[in-house]
Amino acid sequence: MNATPLWLQIDETHDPALQSWVASANDPATDFPIQNLPFGRFREPRDGDWRIGVAIGDQVLDLRRARLIDSADMNRLMRLAPEPRHALRLALSRGLRAGSPSQAAWTEALVPMRRVELGLPCQVGDYTDFYIGIHHATRVGRLFRPDNPLLPNYKWVPIGYHGRASSLIPSGQDFRRPNGQSMPPGATEPRFGPCQRLDHELELGVLIGRPNVMGEPIPIERAEEHVFGLTLFNDWSARDVQAWEYQPLGPFLSKNFASTLSPWVVTLEALAPFRQPFTRPEGDPAPLPYLDSAQQRASGAIDIGLEVHLQTAAMAERGQAPARIARSNFASAAYWTIAQLVAHHTVGGCNLQPGDLFGTGTLSGPGEGEGGSMLELTEGGKRVLELPGGETRTFLQDGDTVILKARCERAGARAIGFGDCRGTVLPAPGLAPAAV
Repeated sequence: MNATPLWLQIDETHDPALQSWVASANDPATDFPIQNLPFGRFREPRDGDWRIGVAIGDQVLDLRRARLIDSADMNRLMRLAPEPRHALRLALSRGLRAGSPSQAAWTEALVPMRRVELGLPCQVGDYTDFYIGIHHATRVGRLFRPDNPLLPNYKWVPIGYHGRASSLIPSGQDFRRPNGQSMPPGATEPRFGPCQRLDHELELGVLIGRPNVMGEPIPIERAEEHVFGLTLFNDWSARDVQAWEYQPLGPFLSKNFASTLSPWVVTLEALAPFRQPFTRPEGDPAPLPYLDSAQQRASGAIDIGLEVHLQTAAMAERGQAPARIARSNFASAAYWTIAQLVAHHTVGGCNLQPGDLFGTGTLSGPGEGEGGSMLELTEGGKRVLELPGGETRTFLQDGDTVILKARCERAGARAIGFGDCRGTVLPAPGLAPAAV
């Protein structure tokens, strides 16, 4: 009997030699080969309700039309136990392989991705933002506390706060620059108006699948059983508003105006080939027992390459492609693992629900060009970020589009990706009463 959890097992669905009868899935550049099979929600122009699909190349497989599920409720699908979830992945893989007898029937269930609207991958009830990017935390802390960038609790407890789920938006949806209070340097009274230091944050989203009962913590050995998969996540931030409001309770208006979630959920099963040992720097404290396990030490980290691209309005008008402004890696950026976040979130008895979202916090690397936010890339606005075509930025301007990308690549495995997480900044709203 294989003692390795199903979501960590390497099986026939990961075979890098597998080819699909969907030709675009065999393109080496695609994010969605047959080895990936991420889940999401989509609809065509004539649809009123969302449908559940799986991305395969440049197509979407409608799971209900393919007779693989009998519901359009993604949250219901996400709460599947590991065994039926694994069986669904196996059925998808076998049905989409070259030579599959399902090809004739499933061809009718394919929809070109260019023809559909992609929404939030599920109904998100609660959202928690963590702060596990140690290089981001250190670099930002150094801006404000040069002699003590990390607070004493950082290496002992996963830091997080509860955010607002109602303002989560899908990739591709524009959003307005927020208004708020800020305290300009040297001023004695705050100003009110549009945010002047708008920023992006390069994060991953963790989507919960299996719930737990209130009052019953999830042990770390079973924490990943409750995770459906990962997405890209951009937690837009109003840095000037944040600096004025965050003490003593943390961010409020600086974070609740918009957060962008990518449409495709890459499952833990798909990520199994990209696992690696989770280690701490020599001399750092070991996690407390409820946050530690042999399995986490052996394979708690995930090798996911991350990138941030920026396209200004002028670049778009010229037909100029977005410029990459940063890159990092989840495995080296994160000080805590996904399982540790789940175990810590529930250790006091908190009950998680299918579709709950965790943001990892900004995932920056230690080196030059590895900052996951403008705050880091420009050292708080002290240095200028130069863009192709002669434009410069310290923070985001109206008309700027930020695109997050993620890709897993490793020798002996088929590369898989996450698709884009894209958002464009619009001017701040006026102060007339909003229509309901």
